Amino acid sequence: MASQKIVVCGGGGFIGGHLVADLLRQGADVRSVDVKPFDEWYHFLPGAENLQLDLRGKENCERAVADCDLVYNLAADMGGMGFIENNKALCMLSVLVNTHMLMAAKDAGTKRFFYASSACVYAADKQTDPNVTALKEEDAYPAQPEDGYGWEKLFSERMCRHFSEDYGVTTRIARYHNVYGPLGTWDGGREKAPAAICRKVIEAKLSGNHEIEVWGDGHQTRSFMWIDDCVKGTQMIMKGDCADPLNLGSSELVSINQLVDIVEDIAGVKLKRRYNLSAPKGVNGRNSDNSFIQKIYKWEPSTRLRDGLERTYAWIHDQMVSQAREETQMVAGHAVS
Repeated sequence: MASQKIVVCGGGGFIGGHLVADLLRQGADVRSVDVKPFDEWYHFLPGAENLQLDLRGKENCERAVADCDLVYNLAADMGGMGFIENNKALCMLSVLVNTHMLMAAKDAGTKRFFYASSACVYAADKQTDPNVTALKEEDAYPAQPEDGYGWEKLFSERMCRHFSEDYGVTTRIARYHNVYGPLGTWDGGREKAPAAICRKVIEAKLSGNHEIEVWGDGHQTRSFMWIDDCVKGTQMIMKGDCADPLNLGSSELVSINQLVDIVEDIAGVKLKRRYNLSAPKGVNGRNSDNSFIQKIYKWEPSTRLRDGLERTYAWIHDQMVSQAREETQMVAGHAVS
């Protein structure tokens, strides 16, 4: 590990930042690259070589991979379902990142290239029932992925495959299923369901207005993967021998109503639910079939949702209380002046 130079693209993001932190703990030489200004990074870790680069441009990709042995490409313009459904073109433009990163990695002779794909590649007609049959890797074809974001992910998977076949670039692919945990987005429109529900429950508890808006009818189902499981599985897949795309997600299926139940229980409140049937809600059901990753690596993400949500809730609660305190002090300061 210490003898290899590793670049994490999207290192200023939620998953990428956790990956950089774990690699540094192992003694790796890490270059972390992200398009955002440093003060907007989810994690800015001084132990890494940190670069602000827009990886949609090929020259920036060449700079990012220079002298690196391993490339983790987690860079993408994305967010929760609200963001994905309302920014299809923006999500599709991430294809420039992976295309130029693959070209740069090929030219630089990079040893291995990891691509972070998504469960959004799976065919919509296999996700119409909340009592969904867990999705196997082969269920991505015939292709009918999430419009915009899912098509970009599936296309980039094919790019990885063909760069491997035609140019000998060793590629590895994981299909992430709804990753959550501390140090992630919890407001602003890009947050995913676990963080959004935590924020809404905390807002209701702190305000005394014991009501919550739920997107959809609450019966839609998902699985949610704890960030530490994601980081471990990502490195396992990168180091492993399997060149095919692999599900990386928990198989613990819950409805959105059940997700709210768990967060309410953590918070010690019971809220009135208002269902917004016109809000983005995605497919009716999606779960990860982990038989392939179990067969290949004798492992699967296994952190219990309740355990991960307790830690996520506590972190978001601290962020919200701190933010409210700062806003109060700012208002008081203006009043004095």
